[in-house]
Amino acid sequence: MEEENKLRRVLALMICVLAMCIAMFYLPDKVFDYPIKKVDLLSDLRANVQELTLDSLRRQLELQAHADSLEVDSVALRDSIRKEIGLDSVMLALRDSLYRVIAFVEGADSTGSHIEDYSLGHIGLQKFFAALGARDTLERPVYVAFLGDSFIEGDILVADFRSAMQQAFGGGGIGFVPITSVAAQYRPTVKQSAEGWKTWSMMTDHSQAYTLSGLLFEPEGDSARVTLRTTERYPESETVSSFKFYYQRNKETEMRWSADGGISSEMVMLPPTDSVSCYARQGNFQEIDLQFTRAKENLLALGVALESDTGVIVDNYSLRGSSGSILHRLDSVQSRALNAQRPYDLVILQYGLNVASDSVLSYGWYGRQMEESIKQVRRCFPTADVLLLSVSDRSRQIGGKFETMPAVLALLHAQRQTARRMGIPFWNLFGAMGGENSMVKFVEKNWASKDYTHLGFPGGKALADSLFNALMREKTFYDEAAQAGY
Repeated sequence: MEEENKLRRVLALMICVLAMCIAMFYLPDKVFDYPIKKVDLLSDLRANVQELTLDSLRRQLELQAHADSLEVDSVALRDSIRKEIGLDSVMLALRDSLYRVIAFVEGADSTGSHIEDYSLGHIGLQKFFAALGARDTLERPVYVAFLGDSFIEGDILVADFRSAMQQAFGGGGIGFVPITSVAAQYRPTVKQSAEGWKTWSMMTDHSQAYTLSGLLFEPEGDSARVTLRTTERYPESETVSSFKFYYQRNKETEMRWSADGGISSEMVMLPPTDSVSCYARQGNFQEIDLQFTRAKENLLALGVALESDTGVIVDNYSLRGSSGSILHRLDSVQSRALNAQRPYDLVILQYGLNVASDSVLSYGWYGRQMEESIKQVRRCFPTADVLLLSVSDRSRQIGGKFETMPAVLALLHAQRQTARRMGIPFWNLFGAMGGENSMVKFVEKNWASKDYTHLGFPGGKALADSLFNALMREKTFYDEAAQAGY
């Protein structure tokens, strides 16, 4: 009898789960005007019927090549069209139409070899290049903030971009590192451990005042600890000349720092504060251990920076799952306090992977959200230029083959138009990858993971080199204009 009851419970549970999955499939297309993705258990078996007529799509692409986004009126694809040219042909023609018309009519760089500067007077990177030119007399490093999602997690792409910048313009170290992160154990540019901390994330919390990292850390008890050690991955980062501990709130916390296994050590009382502050020490460091006492309900930490005091510093502010739209919630008071400590000369924005969806080809809503984010970044970090990167290539399976999602091209268009409206520089990361179906080639080379979405370090290095070269071409333009007296 007991076994029979267990079987009934299992069957009842299975029926409940099935009912929930079916209910989730019938979710509405939008919630509060935001598109949502439905749960489809048969997605790998079901033929993906495209809800667009090709003639309608081409006409609207041509009419809206300079519009804010591709506004496509979706209708059921006629059975006669599917029978006549086949579903796969429809998908291929749709993607080709998007790619060719956008590239041709916009007249923009389709290869990612150049920076597209949409600022009035072509001055979108003037602050950044001026800081690079004055780095020997600047009395501080040139600071670059690289913001993005899981595409740059673990220092992929950013580490090689940082290395290229430091080899060209001096500097060393890995810059800012949060107390801990979901990718800490996978990041090869720093060995990191932390214990005794509660994490607050901008992705799920609205009660805290956040800056660029989107993360805050609060001790769970009266003591907490964080240890960071440099690695030999990049020669520029093996030894650093300073460590800096950044915190946003403190009352009466004691911090003991020790370096390189206790060769240097000191107990300090952190000054009380209600805004972003920094405790810094100079020396030659490879390992830093920080221990905090009397920290519970007293301390709210940001992270630690391991870096040189000259040259170029590139901070990786990756936040898994972010689309970039939450940046409009950056706290202006705390962000300006951070900027006083780390005056950024360039903020790079890399987003889009968490936005592209098979069921959406209109991204005007996202472009408007990113406009607000860019405005807030400018308010919070007035010393910085802003460079917007496009979405990368992303593939999905069609008829047993992996091909570029049409949504990627529509999103690329919306991002470029956002840069146009905001008057900021734009870099076509999708084009730098090789354009259409480039993610497939990256996976074949083992440059990207087999989710056909995320990079590996070899792919990150290839794109880092492309971004660095594009910036250096742009710098040549500024250097020549300066020589000519403009």
